[in-house]
Amino acid sequence: MIERSLSKHLSDWKKSPSRQPLILRGARQVGKTTLINEFGKSYDQYLYFNLERRRDKDLISQVDEVDKLIQLLFLTKGYRNDKSLTSLIFIDEVQEVPKVLEWLRYFKEDFPEIHLIVSGSLLEFSLQKIHRVSVGRVEYLELHPISFREYLQAIGNHVLVDQLDHVETDSAILSIYFEHFHRYALIGGMPGILSAFLEEKDVSRVRHLYSGIIESYIRDVEKYATNDSQRQVIRHILETAPYEIDNRVNLNNFGGSNFRTREVKEAFTALSYARLLQLIYPTTRTQLPIVPDYKKRPRLHFLDVGLVNYQLGLHKELLTVRDLHDSSRGKLVQQIINQEIQAQNYLPGEKRAFWVREDRGSTSEVDLVFQHRNLLVPIEIKSGASGTLKSLHEYIDRCPHQIAIRFYGGSLRIDELKTRKNKPYRLLNLPYFLAGWLNEYLDWFLTNEQQD
Repeated sequence: MIERSLSKHLSDWKKSPSRQPLILRGARQVGKTTLINEFGKSYDQYLYFNLERRRDKDLISQVDEVDKLIQLLFLTKGYRNDKSLTSLIFIDEVQEVPKVLEWLRYFKEDFPEIHLIVSGSLLEFSLQKIHRVSVGRVEYLELHPISFREYLQAIGNHVLVDQLDHVETDSAILSIYFEHFHRYALIGGMPGILSAFLEEKDVSRVRHLYSGIIESYIRDVEKYATNDSQRQVIRHILETAPYEIDNRVNLNNFGGSNFRTREVKEAFTALSYARLLQLIYPTTRTQLPIVPDYKKRPRLHFLDVGLVNYQLGLHKELLTVRDLHDSSRGKLVQQIINQEIQAQNYLPGEKRAFWVREDRGSTSEVDLVFQHRNLLVPIEIKSGASGTLKSLHEYIDRCPHQIAIRFYGGSLRIDELKTRKNKPYRLLNLPYFLAGWLNEYLDWFLTNEQQD
């Protein structure tokens, strides 16, 4: 059992007097079922139903009222709906019987003693069609692939996690983490694949497992394709998208195809619902809130770095690389830092963006903007000297604060710099394996700045 950080949020949900029925989001094979099955052990009674099983689907499909559903579920498992006992009902693959999603709004008022979680790998497709999941009557959490923090715990290095949780600034100690992080970037964050690798220590086996995952995703998404043409677009995107990482993409004729913008956009929407691919749009703002500009060209983000490794054939390359910036022109660094930051967001819908300034004959781009406290902090993902960060200087000259972040393959340090317009600012240089601790190190950085 790989310990997941989301377990703490589930425990808080269980103890909360304002608890609502919980919709757990996440892509297929990121570990949702395993997580809830383990969480269910903390209850007196745990009732699990998987609606991809014909028996469970038929059982729930035959009822039309919530109170009858509750009675049937308890009777089927041989349990009593006893308020003196803690009871958790988990309905998995709920998209197979969408009416269950509409019934969630009744649970808080009519059955407050019952703890209910629903989930599904293709849940987003059903949620788009449901209009009766009332605001304020359900809660949402999202499970992502395994983060570097969770990876270190899985391999038994809890001491290394504790060290970073308390903000480690000793470069000699931090250098220990690079080897672990490169191995994590090689394997990726899909729980089944990580478990297999930890047991077998065979990289070739990892490649075979990823092949199966990608094919299962294709079959899943194609179920919801509206026609054969959209199925072709989806397959084309999955075949070509890994080569577009770290690039801003054109939806029209994506990947050298003849597909038009509308066709590609619809296919990307389906892939986004499956949580396999996301388009990250730019913003032109330097202050909160983040407002994406959907008229400008986006960037691609994959569910998991392991999927990218498999499709680009990078496993052998990563076995010997010392700096991820050196691997396939740095594509993986953008992917994995985005992935690590995303893994800290347990609430669906939190916006990510990068920054652009597009004037006639001049363009500036900052790799990410990150909300911390009341600041919109610019982040560059670069190797090389800090003096080459021209786009970052453009951002700093326009923003109301004087701090910035750079992720790179070096040690932790703080640079005192000036922009081309002579505005002073402080640049926190972080080794890229600290992306999952960004909030902690920003807190430390801001405290350090105030003391100075």
